[in-house]
Amino acid sequence: MTIEAATAVAAAVVVQGGRVLLVRRRVAEGTLSWQFPAGKVEQGETREDAAVRETHEETGLTVAAVKLLGERIHPTTGRLMSYVACEVVSGTAHIAAPEELAELAWVIQGEISQYVPYGLFTPVQEYLDGALPSSQP
Repeated sequence: MTIEAATAVAAAVVVQGGRVLLVRRRVAEGTLSWQFPAGKVEQGETREDAAVRETHEETGLTVAAVKLLGERIHPTTGRLMSYVACEVVSGTAHIAAPEELAELAWVIQGEISQYVPYGLFTPVQEYLDGALPSSQP
């Protein structure tokens, strides 16, 4: 199956200090509000490189790709989504692209469902189950 590069999106699953980074876009896509830092994969760019670049552009964090967690056609947007586990190399997360993002949050395991009530892609949830301590909000 061939997917056009213009519809391919890479999302960075960034974990630090027992929390995962979520961002809220200024313009929601349907019911999607909070999500991982993400953006289109540009021509000649790997999914991992796109996740690293988008995280820096949106949040100011320098991250390194650790591994590709999985891919799917997103049920809401219809885009090919690649989810990449990333670790923080340097920086402090902030809204670096105010035209794109309204806010960001470092979320503990027990709060994820409050931000993403429709649930996470199974390979991402499984990764977070291992990467984040179980906690109550």
